[in-house]
Amino acid sequence: MLDQFRHIWAAVMTPPAKLLWRLHVSPDAVTWTGTALVVAASLLTIPRGWLWQGGLLVLVLVLSDGLDGQLARMSGQSTKYGAFLDSSLDRVADGGLFGAIILYFAGPGHSQIWAGIALWALMAGQVTSYVKARGESLGLDANGGVAARADRIVVAFLGLVLAGVGVPYALHVAVLLLALLGTWTVGQRMLRAWRSREAS
Repeated sequence: MLDQFRHIWAAVMTPPAKLLWRLHVSPDAVTWTGTALVVAASLLTIPRGWLWQGGLLVLVLVLSDGLDGQLARMSGQSTKYGAFLDSSLDRVADGGLFGAIILYFAGPGHSQIWAGIALWALMAGQVTSYVKARGESLGLDANGGVAARADRIVVAFLGLVLAGVGVPYALHVAVLLLALLGTWTVGQRMLRAWRSREAS
């Protein structure tokens, strides 16, 4: 749903990308650094119950995800490997974020069922990305769906921040919504791939 705003975010990322270009920072270095920071911020805050703090940190770091791509385009360093690295490390970053939420729900004072639902949300999100990539590698159209990565991050952010400021069950609702929307998106992409099989 939020993919339509990519061009706006690319414009926002242009000034910091220009700065990094002048400093001779490589796009791959930005990709690695951003991923490491997302994982560290998630695991150091969310399992401890620092929900709104973790949500804000992760949102800022994840939103800078387009910085490496913008830098690559500006510096003429766009490569297939760079795109591969970016997509691969996105899965690591997502694993860090949702793994931290799972650890939070697995801690004292929570029902284990919510850790299971958070795990379901993580798996659905990972499969959503895999279905698209695998479909494209086979010449099938497996794009679209109601919950792309940006949508999942925003829902997780809202759940964390609202829960962190005391809104009851905000994170519970967010992970349940992510699990359901992720599953629905996988189904949408698989159906789209099935319908496109004749053209492949």
